[in-house]
Amino acid sequence: MAAKMRYAARDRGIDINIKARSESEVMNYVDDVDAVMVGPHLSMYFEDIKKRYEDEFVTILMKKDYYANLDGAKALDHLLSEIEHNTEKEN
Repeated sequence: MAAKMRYAARDRGIDINIKARSESEVMNYVDDVDAVMVGPHLSMYFEDIKKRYEDEFVTILMKKDYYANLDGAKALDHLLSEIEHNTEKEN
């Protein structure tokens, strides 16, 4: 999914760094990320992850429809929308 999202961003001329990481690696990157997307197969852990890192970055639960189809463009749209929404909340 990360590769598909990178391709979608490149095609749109968006400069963004997207990487896939496991939950166990997240703490190693806390200072380097603005958002973390959690796959729908981990939805049962989402609220815990979100609460644990709420002061560090935006946490987003990926939607099954684009995740199942590996639709990087829709995933990128979701990511950008959530980042924009959270930026507006902060201002």
